[in-house]
Amino acid sequence: MFGMVAAMLAAPSPVRGGGNVVGGCEARQWLLRMHNAATQRNYQGTLVVSAEGAMSSSRIAHYCEGKDSFESVEMLDGQPRRVLRHNEHVLTLWPVAKTARLEQREAIQPFPSLLAGSEEQLFERYELVSEGPGRVAGFDASVFVLRPKDGARFAQRLWAESGSGLLLRADVVAADGRVLESSAFTDLSIGGKTKPQPANTVQGALKQLEGWRVLKQAAKPTSLESEGWQLKAPVAGFRQSSCVKRQLEPAAGDTRQTAGETLHAIFTDGLTHVSLFIEPLRADRHRSGAAVSGATHTWMQAHGAHWITVVGDVPASTLKQFAAALESRPR
Repeated sequence: MFGMVAAMLAAPSPVRGGGNVVGGCEARQWLLRMHNAATQRNYQGTLVVSAEGAMSSSRIAHYCEGKDSFESVEMLDGQPRRVLRHNEHVLTLWPVAKTARLEQREAIQPFPSLLAGSEEQLFERYELVSEGPGRVAGFDASVFVLRPKDGARFAQRLWAESGSGLLLRADVVAADGRVLESSAFTDLSIGGKTKPQPANTVQGALKQLEGWRVLKQAAKPTSLESEGWQLKAPVAGFRQSSCVKRQLEPAAGDTRQTAGETLHAIFTDGLTHVSLFIEPLRADRHRSGAAVSGATHTWMQAHGAHWITVVGDVPASTLKQFAAALESRPR
């Protein structure tokens, strides 16, 4: 089965100049339909992510009840791990190590969510192109490409289920047509009134963690400027969506009680995110350089007495623009 899935997800998917550009209200309606289906509908299925020949699969269940949103994601490969979400509260469970981490995440929601900002902001840097009908996991779909207007971001090809608009598959595509990463449902059910079992909710799971190590990562809202930082030049198309400060956990073997704080700022162009992390420099474990995993690029460098890490599903050149624009300022 996975051989066939791998072949399907890894198939070349060039982004050419063809297709019909969808304009105005119709384009906005399609994007909002995809986004709302992911956030406001009930669905359950198996999700497969493919990048650089490696694959991972998970079982995902998403439920809505009034203004409340619940989600359960169970990793089906490698070390057992389960992620539970209730609105912005996220609980990650590692059963083998009997360790859990409770945190808040507001800015980033994974596939099949789509919009990371307003659709108006997105259309400043992308255009929506219709490529006609398609089919994924037994569902009829409409296929679109969000094609960038510059080289600072990647294209995304989207398969939206014809009835609900729910994203069935999304490919991140490089300028040369390579599929850098693909996320797709291989089986899926949409709709229904099923509620999550108590054990599959954040509060329910927390009641069953006797004997576990529970890490609570509280995030304090702040701003780059109030912490003594700024971008001296904006990176085209990106706006800051959030900034928080967290206490770092000491590294293994570190005898210090605390390892200092990390500052985490998130920037978005309406579709994708770039995360900027600033933390105290540790010369014994920090090494400058770059890393790539599928569509995700990472750039790391020292900045005086601080260590800068920039991560995002964008070209490495975009991350370097963020690093080059960052400067300290008097508080």
